[in-house]
Amino acid sequence: MPHVCHYTGRKTRIGRQCTYRGKAKYLGGVGIKITGRSARKFKPNLQKVRVLIDGKPARVWASAKALKTGLVTKRVARRFVYRKPSEAAAA
Repeated sequence: MPHVCHYTGRKTRIGRQCTYRGKAKYLGGVGIKITGRSARKFKPNLQKVRVLIDGKPARVWASAKALKTGLVTKRVARRFVYRKPSEAAAA
């Protein structure tokens, strides 16, 4: 299973890292030049969370942005047992 956000679709993106040489013109130099480019990856901040999907608990990858904005509906912890109001009054 690839690491992709279940809610926003964020995934690893490919880019380049540039290596520079020289001194900037505004500092009195002749300008900076690119001397090399190497491949790199931009990885999203993904967290594995337990959520409710169609009323059933599941573990999915969710980005930190999805968690902050409230797109994720977290499931209730197992240790909590919910009873009907009539049962709770009798107990």
